[in-house]
Amino acid sequence: MASARSPLALVAVFCAAETLTMAGFALVPSLLPELTAQWGLSATAGGWLSGIFFLGYILAVPLLVSLTDRLDARRVYLASAALSGFALAGFALFARDFASALGWWWLAGLGLAGTYMPGLKALTDRLPVAAQSRGTAFYTASFGVGAGLSYLWLELTQPLLAWPALFAVAAVCAVLAVLLVRFAVAGGEAPPVRHVAHDRWRSVLSDRRILSFCGAYFGHNWELFGFRSWLVAYLAWTQASTPDAWTAMPGLIAALATFLAVPASILGNEGAHRWGRTRWLKRVMLLSGGLALLVAFSGGAPASLLVPLLLVYAASMNLDSAALTAGLLTETPPEKRGTALALYSTIGFAGGFVGPVVFGVALDAFGRASHAGWAAGFVTLAIGVGCGRWAIDRIDGAEREPR
Repeated sequence: MASARSPLALVAVFCAAETLTMAGFALVPSLLPELTAQWGLSATAGGWLSGIFFLGYILAVPLLVSLTDRLDARRVYLASAALSGFALAGFALFARDFASALGWWWLAGLGLAGTYMPGLKALTDRLPVAAQSRGTAFYTASFGVGAGLSYLWLELTQPLLAWPALFAVAAVCAVLAVLLVRFAVAGGEAPPVRHVAHDRWRSVLSDRRILSFCGAYFGHNWELFGFRSWLVAYLAWTQASTPDAWTAMPGLIAALATFLAVPASILGNEGAHRWGRTRWLKRVMLLSGGLALLVAFSGGAPASLLVPLLLVYAASMNLDSAALTAGLLTETPPEKRGTALALYSTIGFAGGFVGPVVFGVALDAFGRASHAGWAAGFVTLAIGVGCGRWAIDRIDGAEREPR
């Protein structure tokens, strides 16, 4: 297989590989109703099972992403994609209760830590400067494509295959991602080391704008992954309470909600270019927070109204995604981007861990079989994006941005 050389070919290869590594992303969220029933789990335990994936991510990402300032990021990507395949296969073979499932799903999160942001670093290192912002937008949008396809193929195959077989299929997809990047992307030289590690970290940690982007990403992921972790379970509960054709296939609705992240993320980055990054982020975070509250207090609404509202909300929460990541990259000198991305991912995906767990705690506290419990869960999502909005307010010197 020839190595990709043109910017377009590089973006296509990395987006395809990212989509393949995301094949297993929706396994636990999609199977949560089945696994919680089979293993007798509370909503809080279900939140932990979803959130442990992101805890694995945040424990590994400082090392793996900052390592890309000293190694070719492609090498980190290949090893981590292989780890993802191993973890998914291990879940299929050995996860038979809550404790063992936590361990294998945590390990899968470690694999994501070495593929998502290192993949972005490997891509941007090979792109000309003029193509980096839009390349970043398409790559981060491929996260949504992969997540949406994950929900979709699981919805279609869940009636046909036992859940261990679904994990095995996702493991094969991770192996295909390894082969694609291994043979379609040429290796590169290690980046020149211009600072010792502690100097890079000290420089990044002292940059208020970088920290503000990190805090905003925390709020974004709190909302996003709290929503994605519980959406299928919420739709399944709604269908069980009031059967309706609109909620008969929860995984299909979750897939559509996730696919909407792609155009929303790309358009969001274009909006940031047109109207100014900080101004744009403040407005769209306020919008998604308001929609979270609207969903929270729409319990009992007909499914024909509730499902479209959920889809609009799903799109709104992604209008800031690529704008945040592209903003971080453009604010950071090339020699510190790996370290900055490590911090950004660590703080941001801490939100991905907090969101599902806090949602589950609220659900248990107010009643997982009541509208009040689910309303409380969606209120926690508004709180999460509110934290992100507060962080964006902390960015100083916003007038320096091009308008």
